[in-house]
Amino acid sequence: MTTPAVLLHIGSEETLITVRNTDGEDKTLPLTLGSQLTSVGYFRHSPPTPDEMETAIMVVEDEISRIRHDIPQGAHLFSSDNDIRALARIAGVAENEVMTLSVEAVERTFDRLALVINGRPAHFEGLPDGNDFAATLLILREFMHHLQFADIVLKGAKFEMV
Repeated sequence: MTTPAVLLHIGSEETLITVRNTDGEDKTLPLTLGSQLTSVGYFRHSPPTPDEMETAIMVVEDEISRIRHDIPQGAHLFSSDNDIRALARIAGVAENEVMTLSVEAVERTFDRLALVINGRPAHFEGLPDGNDFAATLLILREFMHHLQFADIVLKGAKFEMV
């Protein structure tokens, strides 16, 4: 029997979720969310306004809720995305072959983004200026929060879900 696992890939145009259940079978779930798709679709300003972010949050939540019943209880979350690795470094996780980013660290980073959205310069918070970063952080935050993942394990480009 295999431990259930979820592999998250936030692309520019879509997000792909690969779910491995206890039987070892993989199921791919595409979401119509992506760093660029979300950024271009909902953010008219850089950084986005509070209203733009709120609208994007609602859209992202709705799309993630669609797959909540496909995520097995007790599943571990993984990714090999370079953008999520960069986000982990911004959140204070030391660069390593395997990095673990907690949902609390994601929330703290999102709080820093909220300060930027409300007028603080991004460089004061050590955040990139681009809206694609804001969209990636938003998608990751909502994914972890609504699907109740305590952390995400980031590994190199090629790895097996454990």
